[in-house]
Amino acid sequence: MKKIFSLTVVCFCLITYQLKAQVSHYLNTSLPVEIRVNDLISRLTLEEKVEQMMNSTPAIPRLNIPAYDWWNECLHGVARTPYHVTSYPQAIGMAATFDDATLYQVYTTVSDEIRALYAERMKKGESNQRFKSLSVWTPNVNIFRDPRWGRGQETYGEDPYLTSRMGVQVVKGLQGPSTSKYRKLLACAKHFAVHSGPEWSRHVMNVNDVDPRDLWETYLPAFKSLVQ
Repeated sequence: MKKIFSLTVVCFCLITYQLKAQVSHYLNTSLPVEIRVNDLISRLTLEEKVEQMMNSTPAIPRLNIPAYDWWNECLHGVARTPYHVTSYPQAIGMAATFDDATLYQVYTTVSDEIRALYAERMKKGESNQRFKSLSVWTPNVNIFRDPRWGRGQETYGEDPYLTSRMGVQVVKGLQGPSTSKYRKLLACAKHFAVHSGPEWSRHVMNVNDVDPRDLWETYLPAFKSLVQ
């Protein structure tokens, strides 16, 4: 009887081991993110990769990838929601404080609220719809030097250094500690690049008209700071 029991345990362990071994790397949460990402990308067809680059990405059932809409925003608080959330001053107003530490606290609170709303929606069985996801088109680190561009209130003004300092703290507040295994939210800086310059119009942007020095010293530093 003991031999039969021992044999059964051994067989069970072997089957369990084989099942675990068959789990794809990208589904194995114990592996490093880089390994999981590379494994998943290697399984996508070219067409699927292109589709996943869109704003509203379709589901890929064979790989257990759900549909996802990347569009959510929190320029000065959670955007477009029926729930009662905290509304802060517009970005240009917060920039006037010259207080990046407070801005970090503001966006830590904003990301708390987005996480809470997301959890509530998941309980109700709501899928990732527009304005309901954990990825946000925030912050806007465009440089505002031309009042003819009508979205200056979304920015932190005309100074590249101030914009960089403010933008970095927004991203940190939204995404959470860099030591965490997972990001609290996914922040996306916009609008890359020279989107707000005098060379820009509503439908046409000719980056060739931008002075190279102005490009590197004015328009791009904030994006570089946020990425790094």
